Amino acid sequence: MDIMVLAAGRGERMRPLTDRRPKPLLAAGGDTLIGHLLTALACSGHTRIVINLARLGEQLVEALGDGSRLGLRIEYSLEPPGALDTGGGILNALSLLRSDPFAVINADIWSDYPFERLPGHIGGLAHLVLADNPCHHPEGDFVIEGARVDNPPGPSAAHALTFTGIGVYRRALFEDRPAGRFPLADLLRPAAAAGLVTGEHFRGHWFDIGTPQRLAELDAFLQRRISG
Repeated sequence: MDIMVLAAGRGERMRPLTDRRPKPLLAAGGDTLIGHLLTALACSGHTRIVINLARLGEQLVEALGDGSRLGLRIEYSLEPPGALDTGGGILNALSLLRSDPFAVINADIWSDYPFERLPGHIGGLAHLVLADNPCHHPEGDFVIEGARVDNPPGPSAAHALTFTGIGVYRRALFEDRPAGRFPLADLLRPAAAAGLVTGEHFRGHWFDIGTPQRLAELDAFLQRRISG
């Protein structure tokens, strides 16, 4: 199954760290964020990777090359200045993604999720990996009953979970959507309401690196793991 890594975001909340370096190349625990992710994907047997690029994307190409150093085959999906957001970025890269379904993972997360567990076949249009709500996102994104993922009935719904930025999608999710900038949620919300989204509750470690403080917290966590 092909994997797309979303790496084109500007990283506004990470400034000034991202003024001269793309967010996925920020370091924690002895490697870059995208380096940790690509190593985990290679170890799980996922070797065909598509990475989207926008501002400062040439630095990612220089750092990662064709992926052969990690046993990967990397292709790049170029986006216009300002990027295309999550949904538009995936739609823009569909011609490079050969499998159906395919997985998409945010480059600005760290997780010990076992990527070999990503389903190669899904019955609906999407399969989402959800996690317990972090302190910075207490309201969550979706609710899950059994394997079905649905939109929460209200902004403070009990048992809502947070989308980790790890998901598997069918190409049909993007059918009839015009090219341009739009968030992936524009497609996931209607699909969930129609009963076409499944998911799983991951209870392992997951970090969403949205601020310099969270990057420092991840670095401290990984340093503790390294030191035993």
